Amino acid sequence: MMAEHGQASEALSNGFPAPRRWPRKLCMSEDETIRHLLLTTRRIAVVGASDRPDRPSHGVLRFLLAQGFDAVPVNPLLAGRSLLGRPVLASLEEARPLDMVDVFRRSAEAGAVVDEAIRLGARSVWLQLGVIDETAAARARAAGLIVVMDRCPAIEWPRLRLSHPSGHCPPGH
Repeated sequence: MMAEHGQASEALSNGFPAPRRWPRKLCMSEDETIRHLLLTTRRIAVVGASDRPDRPSHGVLRFLLAQGFDAVPVNPLLAGRSLLGRPVLASLEEARPLDMVDVFRRSAEAGAVVDEAIRLGARSVWLQLGVIDETAAARARAAGLIVVMDRCPAIEWPRLRLSHPSGHCPPGH
């Protein structure tokens, strides 16, 4: 798959490898792209996070936190409350800086979230299982973001047999 990549952030002191500046176009398989993305991402905004434990967004947020990601729930209906020990934010703007925006919204609503992620300088967008918007994905790629669509990080992490570079979760997680 041809993935287009943007600029990465500085070195991290949390056990994750420092993201590198990637060429504008880099040929990587889909699995290589997902592996690289998951191992170099630190801060993830989970748009559409739910306070209901039976909802996929709740389970994925829990998974991301357990893996040591700095996962931030974003849901204007729950703003100001706490979800899995994290304050729920009303907007992506409040969640900055962003490495990844993980989208749990209907496909018809995903494009607006992707456009906001582009505007705010996110490095990647991840559209969850069943969330498909090829036009929005094309806009994100054209803006230099990595795009993963119709996949779930809680499925991809174990499928790719990923683990933290240090062999354990960062302190506090």
